[in-house]
Amino acid sequence: MTRWRDWIMTLVGKTQVLSMHVLSIVFALVLGSAGNIQAATWQIAPGESIQPIINQAADGDVIELQRGFYRENLRIEKPLTLRGLNRPTLSGGLQGDTVRITAQQVTIEGLIVRDSGGSLRDQNAGIYVQPGAHRITVRNCDLTYNLFGIWIENADDVVIDHNLITGKRDYRSSQRGNGIQLYNSQRARITNNDISFVRDAIYVDVSHHAVFSGNRLHHSRYGSHYMNSYYNLWENNDSWMNRGGLALMEVRDQVVRNNRAWANSDHGIMLRTIQNARVENNIVAGNARGFFIYDAEYNTLQDNLVVDNVVGVHLWAGSKNNKVEGNDFISNREPVRYVGAKDEPWGTERGNHWSNYLGWDRNGDNLGDIQYEANDIVDRLTWKHPMMKLLLASPAVQSLRLVGQQFPVLRAPSVIDPNPHMRPSHPDWRDWLGKHYPGSR
Repeated sequence: MTRWRDWIMTLVGKTQVLSMHVLSIVFALVLGSAGNIQAATWQIAPGESIQPIINQAADGDVIELQRGFYRENLRIEKPLTLRGLNRPTLSGGLQGDTVRITAQQVTIEGLIVRDSGGSLRDQNAGIYVQPGAHRITVRNCDLTYNLFGIWIENADDVVIDHNLITGKRDYRSSQRGNGIQLYNSQRARITNNDISFVRDAIYVDVSHHAVFSGNRLHHSRYGSHYMNSYYNLWENNDSWMNRGGLALMEVRDQVVRNNRAWANSDHGIMLRTIQNARVENNIVAGNARGFFIYDAEYNTLQDNLVVDNVVGVHLWAGSKNNKVEGNDFISNREPVRYVGAKDEPWGTERGNHWSNYLGWDRNGDNLGDIQYEANDIVDRLTWKHPMMKLLLASPAVQSLRLVGQQFPVLRAPSVIDPNPHMRPSHPDWRDWLGKHYPGSR
């Protein structure tokens, strides 16, 4: 286009007879001709090599692989589309990266990408996106038996959608890579992926303004592992059978809503060193700890269902000034495990529901007439001496609990709720009973 413009302006300068009207017509013809240029489509059959066609293709071309098995380690250095027809298999032969992308605007779709190398030092991946390779799309692919499924480093506006990612299942968990590794990137869209048998299903570090939605994350160390990342949305994801479902650490300004974290052996959702986050409408069920909240301030936790966990919420390390409203805490063995120097008020505006609340509601307004206290002296003794749980129904322990209520000098700081709800707001809470990590109960 620049050459055409220079030619036209030179012609105008020499003749000085072309009007602006004629000039606009010439530009329109040039633009029309450019728009008629079609990207070429290359067809590759089994037994043919892919890399030479990639090298010959022009920017924007489409390379289609027919169904079959291709043993190659590809390098894509120009914008193009690599598309599989009827799910062809691309194997890296257990060496290096199966596909390495260095160019912008590359699309990979409809392939089985497998068999990367196994070197954590070299960060071998099924698809490795190098720094500066912006606007990459990977969709409708199966990535299997790779060390890292997709590695994305310093690449913005990537779209990773509707992929099935599994790791090297015969490796020990600590020796596997992550399903999706996102580092120092902006505006990623990680949606509708199924990820399992990796170290962390989605690992996010120093990456902002991203959307993580509709993903299924299971049988890994962490379903999602966030660090040092801001302004991200985590929505409508399922995390189960991991050590931890969702771990948000050293972050702020997150929105975490409509997710389900259940049957994780440690925590459902971890909020560690986090500020100004909204955590709402999530279901956290059957975990060792539903919420693990550590060094968290100025966050909003509202309308969550926390059900049938060993500990509903483990709250400590100066976690305060959080707004906790409208949540249902149901059938947790310990609703709240709290260690602090003074009471922590929750539910000061709308209140929460606590299934172990023993108060009453004389006027029928669905609010308890006395405040709820999460922990008393008996709770704290059972933390220190777990064998005491065998005596919880004994008259002696019940008397100790009563004495602690009557004599404030024996009272321990607690989470208190001045507006406890008598009835839960989640009608389907029974559907989430019994969803435990195998062998955890």
